[in-house]
Amino acid sequence: MGNTLKTTLLLAILTVLFVLVGKAIGGQSGMVVAFGLAIVMNVGSYWFSDKIVLRMYRAREVTEAESPQLHAVVRRLALAAGVPMPKVYIIPEESPNAFATGRDPAHAAVAATEGILRVLSPDELEGVLAHEMGHVRNRDILIGTVAATLAGAIMMLASMARFAAIFGGGRDDREGGGGLQLLVMAILAPLGAMLIQMAVSRSREYLADETGARFCGKPEALARALEKISAWSRQVPMQASPATAHMFIMSPLTGGGLSSLFSTHPPVEKRIERLMAMRGRTTL
Repeated sequence: MGNTLKTTLLLAILTVLFVLVGKAIGGQSGMVVAFGLAIVMNVGSYWFSDKIVLRMYRAREVTEAESPQLHAVVRRLALAAGVPMPKVYIIPEESPNAFATGRDPAHAAVAATEGILRVLSPDELEGVLAHEMGHVRNRDILIGTVAATLAGAIMMLASMARFAAIFGGGRDDREGGGGLQLLVMAILAPLGAMLIQMAVSRSREYLADETGARFCGKPEALARALEKISAWSRQVPMQASPATAHMFIMSPLTGGGLSSLFSTHPPVEKRIERLMAMRGRTTL
């Protein structure tokens, strides 16, 4: 299934979830309002989701004069990937991580945390940025960014639903459902959003690892980077929203239980194993 079709399907599913929660909160009128908001959000997510996510993490665009080495690496990788030079951002965060965003390769942005710039060697950083350029080249940055913004909106709406259920809100029982349905929807909506993120994320990470390794020609450097990021992330956790966790090269969410069950990334050990197996056969 192509990424355009996946994005359309994702928007449709999340819109349905959005409308169902709206209906649970306000009945028919709530459903109509939620549908209107969903349409606005779909349009906004397509055109502005990258800006929303970058602003969420206080990312600052850096010029070539401010960060010549970082720009040089990204430009070299963009040339290898055959895509336009993306905008470059730095996130004021000590935990090492990075992500790519944008609606297409011509409107892409790559963001790296201050921590990752300090922790990784030049080769390892190049491997990470190559992974992100793999996302750009594979044209899956739109679906990840749209999923982040809409899933975040659904989670906020579900929180409102839980609040309404606690204080006796929701539809009148004559319309059917009432507070019980409201509470069920408040639980199922974020669960559905998380499951959708899982569906679009895990295979994307393996593919971006492989594509990035070919761009930089150093799969072992990317493998070392993943190992370092995993270790440092446990020591210096990142304050991140579950709605955007799938966008990062490694999930910034830590912990076991449900956090592991709904992980948007494959096990880091599997990713490293696959990368190390690529050594000696990374020609483009």
